[in-house]
Amino acid sequence: MSQFQINLHEAIYSLSDALDLVGVTHIHHGKRVAFMAAEVGKLLQWPKARLDDPFQAAILHDCGVSKTAVHAKLAQLEWELEGEHCEIGADLLASCTLLRSLAPVVRFHHTHWSALQGLDLPLPIKLAANCIYMVDRVDILTLKYLNAGADILLGKDDIRQQILLHRDDWFCPQLVDAFMELSESEAFWFMLESDHVNGYVATWLSETSGQMMAFEDLSSLMHIFSSIVDAKSTFTREHSDGVASLARYLGQHLQISEAQCDMLELAGLLHDIGKLRVPDELLEKPGPLTEVEKRTMSRHSFDTYNILCNIKGLEQVALWAAQHHERVNGTGYPYHNRAGGISLEARIVAVADVFQALAQARPYRPPMQPPEILEVLQQQVDCGKLDAMVVDCVRDNLQACWSAAMRVRPNREDKPQTV
Repeated sequence: MSQFQINLHEAIYSLSDALDLVGVTHIHHGKRVAFMAAEVGKLLQWPKARLDDPFQAAILHDCGVSKTAVHAKLAQLEWELEGEHCEIGADLLASCTLLRSLAPVVRFHHTHWSALQGLDLPLPIKLAANCIYMVDRVDILTLKYLNAGADILLGKDDIRQQILLHRDDWFCPQLVDAFMELSESEAFWFMLESDHVNGYVATWLSETSGQMMAFEDLSSLMHIFSSIVDAKSTFTREHSDGVASLARYLGQHLQISEAQCDMLELAGLLHDIGKLRVPDELLEKPGPLTEVEKRTMSRHSFDTYNILCNIKGLEQVALWAAQHHERVNGTGYPYHNRAGGISLEARIVAVADVFQALAQARPYRPPMQPPEILEVLQQQVDCGKLDAMVVDCVRDNLQACWSAAMRVRPNREDKPQTV
């Protein structure tokens, strides 16, 4: 397997932009929470090495939220079952070797200090989780001012008072006292504006450099975000995994190098990350989309590119993922590239995407069997949309392609009917 030169902080920063897409009123929420958590930690003289994990956890603390309906609840100070997204996010982070240390912090980032004290956890984890909880609530309280374009200082006194009211119950007294000291200054509140908080996080990025990362580690990192996308709808669970698996299979059969196949797999995992912007109801709509809804849906591949293109070392992955709805005859989106402007790898991802989507149930149709899928793919070739060579590869390996797309072992007994 390949090695990639990747800056982990840069990847986390870029992929956090995907989390912003879930709730368009919460843009840069994770980054603002990270800024405030870091400032509280610095005031309390936490050593630099101890600050990094809370900073990363703060940026990713809402990674357990996929659905726009759930994201809307984040704007409430407290709600029933608010711990569910903490558990989901922690499980996702625990599945990734590179981010496993962040899982306990995210798991308890909505746990009251009065409850945290009784848990068998190291004190730094308790403080990091509770710090994120506190400043997360601060940011939620500032939203009505930021979103309305109002002077943020108008809410300063009320926000500080609400945090103070929960001292020693929801929040650790030491953390509250540090926040009260920091938030006395106007500069603290002005820093929450987008340009300033982005600059603060950029400084954090500049203090790190790329590291050699094994494909398995990079894949497990990207799998966090593909899982977030696929969890938006019951109809798309494991779609990205299936596209990644089938794209790799097709790439191997088309004599693409192992290193390129690794990147193909990553492109398959990440191709729909821009769909986090798409409202849940469109993904689960049982009938055809309106023209307006189609336009909403059609920007997701462009959003995918905007998120991924800033991760140095994954430029090709970003391009292949962004082109998964491009078509050979130029009728695709979002760039309307024609044959010469679409690489073989991007054409493979496009075929894998169509195949896997047809193999899964959708709200408007049941799953298709392999012969039906092949028929649709051939129709797309005949009208000049999909690549004929890639579809021929599917035809020659139809059963194996179905197994790859559905991530089942070829020798399992539950094979599809009549191939």
